[in-house]
Amino acid sequence: MSDAQGGTKKNRREKEKKKGESIFLMDSPRPFATSPNSSSVPNQQDKINQQISTWIKNNITKKECCPNKDSSNKDVFREYSELDSIDKASKPEDFKKQTCNEDQHVQEVSTDAFGDIHFDGIWHKSSKYVRVFADTKPEVLYELLTKIWKLPPPNLVISVTGGGNNFYLKSHLTKAFHRGLIKVAQTTGAWIITGGTHSGVMMHVGQAVRDCTLSNITKPKIVAIGVAPWGVIHKRDNLINKEGCFPAHYKIDTQGQGDLTCLDDNHSHLLLVDNGISGRNAYSTEIQLRTELEKYISDKALGPKVTTKKTLVVCVVLDGGQGTLDTVYNAIEKGTPCVILQGSGRIADVIAHVSEFPTSKIKPPLIKELVKKFFGKESKTINDEKIKAWTEKICAIVQKPDLLTIFKARSGDQGVLDVAILDALLKAFKTATSEEDLCWKKQLDLAISWNRVDSAETKIFTEETIWKSSELHQFMRLALVGNKPDFVSLLLENGVCLEDFLDENTLCQLYKNLPNCLFLYKLFKMEKFTKTSSRKKALNMKSLDEARKNITLTNVSIEVRHLLGKFTKYIYPLSKVGEHTVQIDKDDESKRDAARDLFLWAVVQNNKELSIIAWDQCRDCISAALAASKILKKMAKESIDADEPQEMLDLANYFEDRAIGVFSECYKNNEERAQKLLVRISHLWGETTCLRLALEANDKNFVAELGVQDLLTQIWCGELSVNNPVWRVLVCMVFFPLTYTKFLAFRADENLQREIEQNEWIKMTGEEETESTLNNNSDCSKKSEEPLGCLSKLKGLYSAPQVKFYGNIVSYFAFLFLFAYVLMIDFQSTPSPLELVLYVWLFTLVSEEIRQLFYDPDHFGFCEKAKVYIQELWNILDVISIVLFCVGLGLRMTEEFFYPGKIILCIDFVVFCLRLMAIFTINRTLGPKIIIVKKMMMDLFFFMFLLSIWVVAYGVAKQGILIQNEDRLDWILRGAIYEPYLIIFGSFPENIDNAAFDINTCSMGGTDPMKPKCPVLNENQMPVFPEWLTIIMLCVYLLCANILLVNLLIAIFNYSFEEVHDNTDRIWKFQRYQLIKEYHSRPALPPPFIIFNHLYLFTKMVLRKPQELKTEFKVSITKEEEEELLSWEILMRDTYVLSEQQAKSQSMGGLIQDSSQKVTTLTERLEKLEEQVTNTLQRIEDSLKSLGAPAKETQPQSTVE
Repeated sequence: MSDAQGGTKKNRREKEKKKGESIFLMDSPRPFATSPNSSSVPNQQDKINQQISTWIKNNITKKECCPNKDSSNKDVFREYSELDSIDKASKPEDFKKQTCNEDQHVQEVSTDAFGDIHFDGIWHKSSKYVRVFADTKPEVLYELLTKIWKLPPPNLVISVTGGGNNFYLKSHLTKAFHRGLIKVAQTTGAWIITGGTHSGVMMHVGQAVRDCTLSNITKPKIVAIGVAPWGVIHKRDNLINKEGCFPAHYKIDTQGQGDLTCLDDNHSHLLLVDNGISGRNAYSTEIQLRTELEKYISDKALGPKVTTKKTLVVCVVLDGGQGTLDTVYNAIEKGTPCVILQGSGRIADVIAHVSEFPTSKIKPPLIKELVKKFFGKESKTINDEKIKAWTEKICAIVQKPDLLTIFKARSGDQGVLDVAILDALLKAFKTATSEEDLCWKKQLDLAISWNRVDSAETKIFTEETIWKSSELHQFMRLALVGNKPDFVSLLLENGVCLEDFLDENTLCQLYKNLPNCLFLYKLFKMEKFTKTSSRKKALNMKSLDEARKNITLTNVSIEVRHLLGKFTKYIYPLSKVGEHTVQIDKDDESKRDAARDLFLWAVVQNNKELSIIAWDQCRDCISAALAASKILKKMAKESIDADEPQEMLDLANYFEDRAIGVFSECYKNNEERAQKLLVRISHLWGETTCLRLALEANDKNFVAELGVQDLLTQIWCGELSVNNPVWRVLVCMVFFPLTYTKFLAFRADENLQREIEQNEWIKMTGEEETESTLNNNSDCSKKSEEPLGCLSKLKGLYSAPQVKFYGNIVSYFAFLFLFAYVLMIDFQSTPSPLELVLYVWLFTLVSEEIRQLFYDPDHFGFCEKAKVYIQELWNILDVISIVLFCVGLGLRMTEEFFYPGKIILCIDFVVFCLRLMAIFTINRTLGPKIIIVKKMMMDLFFFMFLLSIWVVAYGVAKQGILIQNEDRLDWILRGAIYEPYLIIFGSFPENIDNAAFDINTCSMGGTDPMKPKCPVLNENQMPVFPEWLTIIMLCVYLLCANILLVNLLIAIFNYSFEEVHDNTDRIWKFQRYQLIKEYHSRPALPPPFIIFNHLYLFTKMVLRKPQELKTEFKVSITKEEEEELLSWEILMRDTYVLSEQQAKSQSMGGLIQDSSQKVTTLTERLEKLEEQVTNTLQRIEDSLKSLGAPAKETQPQSTVE
């Protein structure tokens, strides 16, 4: 720094000394100006203000003019900031004959104006400010902004310049400017830099910031920095205090400001630039410092790490005059893109008007004519010399079209200024970057940051370029982490290969960058990074960054299995302890699928847009949709937020509908293939099936689909044909030799007959179907069916779940008949032979329940299997009935408790009869009714709590009024609960009315245990209780209980009936699966003969022979067949999506939307054509004027007939 900039050498040494003491001063409190209401004991804010004050005084300076000492030995000091300049200074009288030399008479001192401004008014807004000298280094100001005032470094700087006074902006331009500017600032974290005064374009920026602050209280505050000249600030004396003002009160006074101007109260930070000039001449003195600050910020790298990516700067121009033209010229020369708002007036319109002209036509006469047109009366003050200078600068500006963007807002546009700013930056990259590869990368990075997929489509992803997948990987990662679904879809369309992009490390990084969501909290909880039960508190902990680093795919796999269910396997192999990445073996490589991984990542964060895009890429799309439904419903159940569960359920229902749509399309095309999709083992989703996922997810709509029900019917019938009447099956169960005839049809015979007919049809037509046609018609064509033998038919008959069910019904009725016979006729002190048979029969039932409890094809383990077993209502009834029977049996074997044992067995018989309802669930008519009964039982259970309040309230009050000190518990319960309960059913009491009182019906003093205690009597042997009160109480009780509550119960039942009845068919189809699954795995023989099957299974278990697993619900197919099946499924999905889009477009809403788009496109084309015609005519007119031949205005002539 020169002496003129730093003052004398002595002053510089003093300044360095002050800087050296800054650390000590930061810790040493110094007095500073505070508000009058501040406490004598400094609080935390006072300490912060003191630190800010110390730093500013040690780093921000101003200059003072100090003349030599006069004869009277009096020091005369004059602030340099109050002089026009060193050469042209208004010196004091005693200084007239002296020469003001900067080295001798100028010294640097700490600035005397800084702190907080509190603007007086309704909103009581506050801003930070500091007075700086014009030669202050920009790095010092940047440190002040970022480190002292704690502003986050910007990703973009928007420098707004333009007219200061008499500035009018049309309403549609105002809306477009406000909304576009704020949208850019919010989406990019930009700094907006303006002149900072309450006038012209600066006031418009302030209004935009104010409107945004009022409408978006929760969003971060927009940073608006005002760089204003100190010499033009009205009431600047209120801001001066050597110790700082915390706060300085400032009132905007536009009426009394005169030639000066007031500060704007909507700017968050104000830099007041002083160069010694005051008054009107001080305007534009801040331009140099502002330009240097913007240049310094543009050279700063984004982010804490060393990178080539610099902070972007764009200049937005509205209106303006000489100063604005200089600003635009300097910005263009330094490579800063500029956006000109056409229609804002004056110099902005002049530049916009000639922007499409070749530079050879931009002459002083043309510029003079445009200045006269757009400047109005002000053009008279602009001489020809200035016009010539302006012409040269405008030509220089227009010669760089890549840095110049003209924004023309129409009356309907209110938010496309952000697009214009983005386009300006995209064009600027082409100029600033010599390498084409680096250019498009910067453009795409910027477009993703602003989420402008339309600009990326038109400016970057053109048809001339073919993109490599590896070139787009980093942008795909940015789009996923930044939640930009439109860009994800665009990148996939333009060459991103998910298999190449989404490796293990990338997938792990995506999970580490999950947004705050339930799944992320569960991962943190798994790693014990948080012990709090509150999700919001956990997500706000300081250890979040450290916790994210420890997330592995092992954690993800464990949590996903928890959400899917323990019937699935881990989707990612578990890594060893201490490893942070999952090692994929060669055998497991085929189980990985990038589309599945991306879809799962989107689903667990409840991101609908990304999950839909990823689902379109999935191969096993039906399984993926059903798995998503299961995961989302599980997370919705575990979520503690208010709105999130409903969003998860809506997304779960959406994917269920997707699965239904694709499966329906598959079933229409090929029934056998579609059913194979249901039971095929999906290696991508935990070795489970679509059918199991749908059932575990409680997707009733999917299970109710025709194809699913047809599959369940086939499993229900086993080897038998689904077309067999029930009576034929029942007859063959008794007369099994009929199965050797054609009396009963088998599925294998039907398939064989169908194959024979198909071969005969081919021979008759003489045409051979292609292999694809045969595969499309039948997947069984590769395996020719063979007719069943006699033993196979017999085994197929009695192993069919349908036949097992009918046999067990007959067996269960026989058991109940035997049980009733023993209880009513043959219940002796010593068990009879029939009773012993009953005990043996019950033992076989117990052994079957034990088998069901230990039957674990999914390898849950005993504890988990027991939980699943006890969740079924019918299993609960089985356990209760068996326990009661064992208790009753134990008691009846003793002489003392023989009769109580019989009572328990009688009660147990009731439970066994209730268990009989389970057999009706398979029936289409009675099955739904059982569902309604179960729903009403739950309603009745909760209704009894409400009813008990009235019963107990009335019963206790009545009993206390009528009877004096009753001490017999049975009569207390009878009077307080039993009698009030019977009143509801019409049994009205007679002891509340003296007219019906009979002393013979009660016992005096309660001596007779068979009679109730008499009420208190008078000398006439009549009750003394208030008769009028007991009657009123009875009437009120009847009104509330009999009329209100009973009708409420009827209304509840009616509501439940209507609610369930509308969905009974769907619910019945869903619950039908449980019965089919039970009898599918059940032994063939019914009780009590089932004991032989149990002995056989027990023997195999002792000999440790593997148990045969049923394959109807889970089928494993070859890899080639699976690839063929999944390819066909993808084809059906595309057909479904296309048909859905066509149906949507043909709907009324779709037609209206299409018509609206066509009208919008046509309107835009007409406006562009109109603009081109207007520009052409204007060019012709301007050319004629420049040649000295003014165009004549012609008016159309009209004739009147």
